[in-house]
Amino acid sequence: MNKDIKVIGFDADDTLWINEPFFIEAEDIFCNLLLAFDTPGQIKAELLKNELENLDNYGYGIKGFMLSMVETAMAVTDNRVEPSVLSSIIEIGKNMIKKPVDILDGVENVLQSLQNKYRLILATKGDLVDQERKLNKSGLIKYFHHIEILSHKKASNYEGLLKHLDIKPKNFLMVGNSLKSDIIPVANLGAHAIHVPFHTTWALEQVESHEHEHLNYHSVKHINEILDYLL
Repeated sequence: MNKDIKVIGFDADDTLWINEPFFIEAEDIFCNLLLAFDTPGQIKAELLKNELENLDNYGYGIKGFMLSMVETAMAVTDNRVEPSVLSSIIEIGKNMIKKPVDILDGVENVLQSLQNKYRLILATKGDLVDQERKLNKSGLIKYFHHIEILSHKKASNYEGLLKHLDIKPKNFLMVGNSLKSDIIPVANLGAHAIHVPFHTTWALEQVESHEHEHLNYHSVKHINEILDYLL
């Protein structure tokens, strides 16, 4: 147990509940709409390129993903995309929004075990409306003292959050599945971090080993294991 830790931040998508598999499923459906124009591999590459270029404009989340699919369909078809395809893209997005919020195994046990011993906050990124919807449907909101939905998860974002909540880095622990968003920026601030890998990671969240191998953080195979570190 690290006695310095007073506040624990939790990521949401693919840390508390399932998220990325829904995007993978949507990508496959999207590619099937455009098979007459290109291969699935090329369509996915074009989509990823557009997602990256659009992050500053649209941010993270389903709505930005839908707009990137529209742009990709226009590019792949040389602006000859059928209106029916655009309608199908909108339907893909709406179906994603309607997906259930599937809590990952062990999450509620961990939150219940920690809520009276630490100050728990949710620190996630994405579309405000979508993340609020998932949080409300999850039934987990009762465990958190503070909710922060960020547009980005860079060191400066965490630094601003810690200052806003009057938390010293040495007293803060972040738990999440993304090395890029949840671990590296927090560790670089001198705070604590525990990596809980998810079985699939969005391409734009992947990092090279040299970006994190020198940092001080813990890794666990299952979220329940963080209790051994904290209790």
